[in-house]
Amino acid sequence: MITLSWLLVIALAGGALALVDGILRLRGRGSSTIIGVIEIVVAALFLLSLFLPGIPWGSLVLGIVTLVVLVVALIIGGRTRRAVTIAALVFLVVWLILFNRWLVIPGVN
Repeated sequence: MITLSWLLVIALAGGALALVDGILRLRGRGSSTIIGVIEIVVAALFLLSLFLPGIPWGSLVLGIVTLVVLVVALIIGGRTRRAVTIAALVFLVVWLILFNRWLVIPGVN
């Protein structure tokens, strides 16, 4: 059984936005289709790692890889909107900070 917490909701929002951003990159006409494919694969693995314990590498490593791919996608740009990418970055950075207990907020982590 999965316990619903604010930390899980933040991770789900960040992973889902990264997945949507990858899909939008694939649908757009541009040269960033490779980044879109990598982003979809990494974001899907990150979302699966939150629920399934058998995913190789943990959710922390996949979260960091998703962050790196999102930063590369933001730098490369393309014709897609940047708002989804920035929102996914914000959610994943907040999740990373709270998950590692670098900032402790009672009731969240």
